[in-house]
Amino acid sequence: MKPHPTPQRGLSLIEVLVGTLLISLALLGLVSLQARTVQLSSEAEDSQRASLLATEMANTMWLVNKLDVPADDLEDWQARVKDASVSGLPNGEGTVEVLADRARVTISWSPPQMDGVKRSYTTDVLIPVPPAAPAASAP
Repeated sequence: MKPHPTPQRGLSLIEVLVGTLLISLALLGLVSLQARTVQLSSEAEDSQRASLLATEMANTMWLVNKLDVPADDLEDWQARVKDASVSGLPNGEGTVEVLADRARVTISWSPPQMDGVKRSYTTDVLIPVPPAAPAASAP
């Protein structure tokens, strides 16, 4: 006759604790990954909004066919850039700098989740000068 083996006590409890620890670490990693994804999505949305706002100013310049836009239009646009609750950016600021042959539209903002970090988007606008009409020749 063989002696009966003694039952192992407590081993399954350790296995359950190790399994719980591994699952907890995996869930913690997933939560961290989700938080980072939300942050990157927010940054991408802000960048896209800055691009749309700069394009809006460029379209205004094309509409009036000059680099200098009326002061009222510029002030309205800057107010839209600052208003994050509607279509603007958090801590947004829009500037238009008219250079010799182009205008530089710059939009800068500070995402609220990144204290002290300043993001910016810059685009240059060129409006071609139409060729001069040929002088009428005398018959």
